[in-house]
Amino acid sequence: MSRLLALLFPGQGSQEVGMGRDAAVASPGAREIFERADAVLGLPLSRICFEPSGEDELLRTEIQQPAILTVSVALLRALEEQTGLEPACVAGHSLGEYTALVAAGALPFEDAVRIVHARGRYMQEAVPVGQGAMAAVIGCAPDLVEQACAVARAQTGRVVAPANYNGPQQT
Repeated sequence: MSRLLALLFPGQGSQEVGMGRDAAVASPGAREIFERADAVLGLPLSRICFEPSGEDELLRTEIQQPAILTVSVALLRALEEQTGLEPACVAGHSLGEYTALVAAGALPFEDAVRIVHARGRYMQEAVPVGQGAMAAVIGCAPDLVEQACAVARAQTGRVVAPANYNGPQQT
């Protein structure tokens, strides 16, 4: 009986202090991924991920994005080392799409970590810290969310609009 492995990689918002530390300690492949990310970015991404002192930095989009990509690829390498399994199918949500491209062999890790670092920086520059907000609306059809945004926009004179249509009941 053959076993197929399908992986779905997470997007921004899945970060937490300490992420990836256990994998980097236990897996040479995971540790190498963190070392490569640190070298490519010229910053201590592994320290930011592993240590409580990195918590404030991990809140910045330009750091979150390469951190999540790096942890996801590191966990993939640890999984491959420990099980010998390779994914037959990969996908990702938003930022996770870049991890899926790396996992599929379509994008080198170093290129991906550079791209998502720049992506995060551009997103951070577009909306400075402390301005704007985003929320997931779950259990409500997109057309109702659009109507609510239109009302809020009319009442406030501000930009209020759906940003992501994640599924039929999540906007």
